[in-house]
Amino acid sequence: MIGLLFALIIFNVVALRKNQLTPNQTLHIWMFTIAFQALFDIVIEFKFHGYWYFSKDIDWKGMVAHIFLLPPVNILFLSFFPFQKEKVKQIFYILVWTIAILIYEAISLLPAPWGYFHTGWWKLYHSAMIDPFLFLSLLGYFKWVIRMENKSISGKIPGT
Repeated sequence: MIGLLFALIIFNVVALRKNQLTPNQTLHIWMFTIAFQALFDIVIEFKFHGYWYFSKDIDWKGMVAHIFLLPPVNILFLSFFPFQKEKVKQIFYILVWTIAILIYEAISLLPAPWGYFHTGWWKLYHSAMIDPFLFLSLLGYFKWVIRMENKSISGKIPGT
């Protein structure tokens, strides 16, 4: 639990200070992250018991990790993503973030009280293979949000 609390404080404080997204984008990414993680975890965590937080059951401590751990990380990822750079730099950026996530995941596997993440059949190489695709999904959603923002009429509220 100590490791989770430490990570929550660090990730959220840094994201709060370094966030370069608009409030609308931040809200979208926060909600998308929770929804996407919940869908993924329903299958991998709860159905197939590939990994879990604290215990294999749904518990409040695990909910804290689901709601407040990954959204600030995704906000930081997007805040510094090199959108205006060439594809090679974008791929390198995703690779660096994937390695950082893998290191963090390895740390979260430490015994309690520092660690809080447990694996069944899920191993770090599974994360190494899937994390870049998760980042690409996040980028795709974020670009869609930006397109929708650019299409909207500033200040117009539907039904008013």
